[in-house]
Amino acid sequence: MVKDDGVQGRARPFLQMLARLRALRPLDGSDDPDAGRASPFLIVVAVVLALLLAILAIDLNHAALQSLGLTGSAFSADPIFKSP
Repeated sequence: MVKDDGVQGRARPFLQMLARLRALRPLDGSDDPDAGRASPFLIVVAVVLALLLAILAIDLNHAALQSLGLTGSAFSADPIFKSP
């Protein structure tokens, strides 16, 4: 008779994958003196992703920000000049 493990049954492949990844990684960083430093490319990627997230958040909430007066058009002009 097969017993349904529920959540544990679904999480088992994920846990096995984590165990394999941990086995590939050295346990302590004493072998490599630069193990504690982040690569410059990784920092650039993180900054670019953070900027993209900020742009998307502003774009998503543009109407709310405009109603508060926090954003405006790039070419704002006096309304008297916009009339026909």
